[in-house]
Amino acid sequence: MDMKRIAGIFLIAMIGGAVSLGLYKAFERKQIYSNSRPEGIPIRQVNYNPSAAFNQPDFEAAAAASVHAVVHIKSEFQKKSMVYDDFFGLFNFGGQQQPREYISPYTAMGSGVIVSPDGYIVTNNHVVQEATNIVVTLNDKRVYQGKIVGTDPSSDLALIKIDAQALPFLTYGNSDDVKIGEWVLAVGNPFNLTSTVTAGIVSAKARNINILGSQGAIESFIQTDAAVNSGNSGGALVNTRGELIGINAAIASGNGYYTGYSFAIPVNIVKKVTGDLMKYGKIQRAYLGVYYREIDDQFAKEKGFTDLRGIFIDDVVAGGPAAHAGVKAGDVIIRIDNMPVNGKAELMELIGQKNPGDKVMLIVNRSGKEYEMALTMQNEEAQTASMKNEEKIILQGATFQVLTKEELSKFNLDYGFKIVSLGNGKLKSAGISPGFIILSVDREPLRTIQDLRESLANRQGGVLIEGVYPNGLRAYYGIGL
Repeated sequence: MDMKRIAGIFLIAMIGGAVSLGLYKAFERKQIYSNSRPEGIPIRQVNYNPSAAFNQPDFEAAAAASVHAVVHIKSEFQKKSMVYDDFFGLFNFGGQQQPREYISPYTAMGSGVIVSPDGYIVTNNHVVQEATNIVVTLNDKRVYQGKIVGTDPSSDLALIKIDAQALPFLTYGNSDDVKIGEWVLAVGNPFNLTSTVTAGIVSAKARNINILGSQGAIESFIQTDAAVNSGNSGGALVNTRGELIGINAAIASGNGYYTGYSFAIPVNIVKKVTGDLMKYGKIQRAYLGVYYREIDDQFAKEKGFTDLRGIFIDDVVAGGPAAHAGVKAGDVIIRIDNMPVNGKAELMELIGQKNPGDKVMLIVNRSGKEYEMALTMQNEEAQTASMKNEEKIILQGATFQVLTKEELSKFNLDYGFKIVSLGNGKLKSAGISPGFIILSVDREPLRTIQDLRESLANRQGGVLIEGVYPNGLRAYYGIGL
């Protein structure tokens, strides 16, 4: 028998053995499944679902509910908007990045979220601030003219309106209930694309990244690793139930593109701001009437604290809501309405949700003992009146006074502090004269006494002070503190 014939026989034998083994295994599996089920119950085919097998979240329903409620916004500006210069640094807002040379009209792209069926849309203030024309495109390609209802630079939120009815909209969730590690979706229009969905988790809460340009600003961002890029500003951050839990606003980047972290304004702030703008056209801001500082390890050692929780009260505004409630200098606020307060961002977020007249319960640590204090929030006018009752505000050798309503009107200003006298100090040495109205420090507006104190007290290094004299002369002073 030649070798070719032997090889052929051997190959046929191997194939036959493999077929027999396969049939046996198939029969064995059938017998196992047949023997393991009750008699008369048919075998059911099971569809393999990788998400279910590994307990992964299902984003389909949330994405379907979100994409139709997120719109594309194109804003046109007739002049260079300083707000964009401020935002394209280490932290970049998701609006359209442009070269430094501007061509009129300047165009920016962003996103917005429909929050009511009759055409109210929330977006970022920096997307529409100073815009001369706003074009809103829905996910179904319908195009509308947008009208600004109101803006709130302190939270970087704005409300616009289009003339439409029966629109899909997102329902509000509760950002206080958002947990670190929770899955979320970011929905917007990055790079001028139509509604795009990305997924990530909540990386942190109550982030203060000092980007809004005012020390009175409400910065308590939800940090996520959902991809957000240019054009996502004003878009939705939703949970797996399709509820709105934040408005995407900023990214951490050195080049203007997403590099791992994004930031969203909590929806509880969004609800407060949009509600006020719809009803009043402006924000009804509530105030505690305290001057405070965060507690770090060094400060705790100086004060002999064994607990780093809470906000330390430096001083209390006479006649303000905190004073009426019994809060004293040296107290430490540790909870507001049963929510922990461990930093400025958390405090600003909780107070930013309140309205004038709201009842608030404070838990205060005083000399190691905890006290409950019921407090009624006041509005801005009442708080300003309380500030004016103070005889003087002395910082860096200068005595400041809050501008009266008459002075604000006379000088066409919204805020400011007048220097009524100057003692020996760095402000006088820099050439500042009495009567100077200080408006900002390092380009951060001074709207409250808290802003003024934080800008000039306990500061080190050089600062840029901007203001105006009563004769209208604008002046800038660089001072080393």
